[in-house]
Amino acid sequence: AVPLQQALVLMPARLRVPLPCPDLPELVLGCIKAVQEHASAAQQEKVDAWEEERRVSKYADGLQQLPATKRIPMDPKQWRCEESGLQENLWLNLSTGHIGSGRANWDGTGGTGAALKHYEATGKKYPLVVKLGTITPHGADVYSYAEDEDDMVLDPHLARHLSHWGINMMQMEKSDKTMAEMNIELNLSYEFDKITEAGEALEVLSGPGLVGLKNLGNSCYMNSVLQVLWALPELRQRYVDAAAGLFRSAPSDAASDFATQFAKVGVALLSGKTGAPPAADGAEPMAYEKEAVTTEGGLEATVEDEAAEANAVAPQMFKSVAGRGHQEFSSNRQQDAEEYWGHLLQLLSRAEHAAGERLPGARDAPTARLFTYGTEDRIQCSETGRVAYKAGESSSLGLLIPMEAAENKSEVAQYQERQQKRQKLKEEGAAPKDEEEEKVRPRVPFSACLEGWGADSIVEDYQSAAAGKKVVATKRTRLTSFPPYLLVQLRRYYTDVDTWQAKKLDVEVEAPQELDLEPLRAKGGPQPGEGLQPEEAEAPAAAAAAPAPAAPEPDELIVAQLVSMGFSENGSKRAALAVGNSSAEAATNWVMEHMGDDDFNDPLPPPGAAPAAAAGGFTADPEAVANLTVMGFTERQATGALAACQGSVERAADWLFNRGADLDAAVEAALAPPGAAGGASGGGSAAAADAAPTQSADLLDGPGRYELVGIVSHIGANTACGHYVCHVKKEGRWVYYNDEKVAASKQPPFSLGYLYLYRRRE
Repeated sequence: AVPLQQALVLMPARLRVPLPCPDLPELVLGCIKAVQEHASAAQQEKVDAWEEERRVSKYADGLQQLPATKRIPMDPKQWRCEESGLQENLWLNLSTGHIGSGRANWDGTGGTGAALKHYEATGKKYPLVVKLGTITPHGADVYSYAEDEDDMVLDPHLARHLSHWGINMMQMEKSDKTMAEMNIELNLSYEFDKITEAGEALEVLSGPGLVGLKNLGNSCYMNSVLQVLWALPELRQRYVDAAAGLFRSAPSDAASDFATQFAKVGVALLSGKTGAPPAADGAEPMAYEKEAVTTEGGLEATVEDEAAEANAVAPQMFKSVAGRGHQEFSSNRQQDAEEYWGHLLQLLSRAEHAAGERLPGARDAPTARLFTYGTEDRIQCSETGRVAYKAGESSSLGLLIPMEAAENKSEVAQYQERQQKRQKLKEEGAAPKDEEEEKVRPRVPFSACLEGWGADSIVEDYQSAAAGKKVVATKRTRLTSFPPYLLVQLRRYYTDVDTWQAKKLDVEVEAPQELDLEPLRAKGGPQPGEGLQPEEAEAPAAAAAAPAPAAPEPDELIVAQLVSMGFSENGSKRAALAVGNSSAEAATNWVMEHMGDDDFNDPLPPPGAAPAAAAGGFTADPEAVANLTVMGFTERQATGALAACQGSVERAADWLFNRGADLDAAVEAALAPPGAAGGASGGGSAAAADAAPTQSADLLDGPGRYELVGIVSHIGANTACGHYVCHVKKEGRWVYYNDEKVAASKQPPFSLGYLYLYRRRE
């Protein structure tokens, strides 16, 4: 790319002074420098996207600061690492006044780690450091080396702590990159280049089905999911082909109607009608239409933003209605695309259930059914050898990545050894000036991920009905149905249970373009010769005459799996009950949406408390009932759900949609007075039936052979920051969507994706 020639232009005379020009007055030179270094709005949006939410450090209050025997100069040119003399990436220890360089980056840049070494050498008593070049009147980058934080943090007393060392925060100007900006340069330069095909000349596309979505502020997760969904012909047929009737029958408050807003996005994307004015006859085509795109730094392109936006729409109203009432999706924070995928499917089910004749056939065949598959868990008691079978359903197949299965361990080790040598030479001031080496990532076969999903796993503290106590059990999961579309999630992101920090597995997993899952098909329940566990443990005869059925009990297997992931036992129990003990995956999704609830970690009500409340005159809030009946449920169903969920509308909605064919029986059990017998025979309980739900009979099934049609990729340290893009296969070629930009893809990131959508091959 030809560098841009900058100039100072005096208006209106249009007198042009090429830059740099040292003869200009000092004041003018200062203004020019400020303009040149000012971050554009687009750049600031990128930085905001990479900013992770920071917590206030517990060490900020009462921070010990040693006597100020020296003053830190406010002139950045006088700052140096006290060990190496480096003048970049410098961190000031707020307790001791020591200036040391930061840790080295993976490419060898960044520093010698002197600041961290000083923290360790002083007995790990002074954990807070501030990056000197980032100090402004508005704040600075502060890091805590403490083992229980070890992350970027906030220091509410930063001005006072800096003043102790002679730095007036109100007079400081930014002179170095923030950590977020460094993330953009370092992570994006490699990972973004591969995922967003940086450096490739891509053919820009426009027209029906090739329309971009404007970023509304960290909405790239939503844009990527929508582009993949709207590539499916089934959604076009249901929402776009019938859009005229759907719009005519919209309620008066159409802005709040999910079906209307969802269809409106589909019409815009699939028709190519963006609202941009057409070019005048004989006018030169827009730059966006005639120039190839070359992405730079993984985010920008050589095309003009105005031209890109002419081929894009802003789904502002849809984002608002889809996020309404949801703590995370209603915010402008970055989100997990897989969680949003599940959220949209749930909203679609609710809207289609409520739409009735506005969407013919949708109530009986909801869109979510296209992605829902059945599972069968076979659990074997280690003491008795007896087995139990449990049916479940899910809409995404989450695969763990076994790092121990990497095929190139020796190559990775050699690369790391070379990097260590480079770093040592740098510390000695003898670093070679050779070209930067491309990072070598571990490569794990996709087949190893599938094998791990289907392998036997150990379940601790499993309540065995056969043994009558908690035992160690073996669990094996198989698929009972193969839907028309299967979403596969590669679980690159996880929560470190020791530090509770979100982290990422830096690994390549080559997803196959054709996938055969038939080897994972279930055999169909109990097999000849297997000894089955009783449905529930035998009870003393006196207990058989108990006046009331037991309250629904959370599935021990689901609870154990959630607890092993680091969630509290009480929260795990709530999750299991909220999804009707359907599956650990559904419970995990529920946890992600509700872990911020005030009562998430509270103990469950005592056994029998919920039915007693209902029978003792439970009165549902009329507004809450109305919010549920508008989804197509009866007033009694809504009341029963609210009774079972202690009046929470959100939980009640989850409860209703997770019951399926067993809904009416579950409602009657929730509203049953004390002493009422459950079940047709009077000898069993509805709660027991709820604890082991049967699989829906309307799951779509076919051959377990699939082809890849969509990829959603995420770049960043975790799903709470960074950027999403997607690649969609259309008419035999891959199309790249990066918010407003749409182009023909040359190298889809098959090995770096986060979500993969497969279409069943008939």
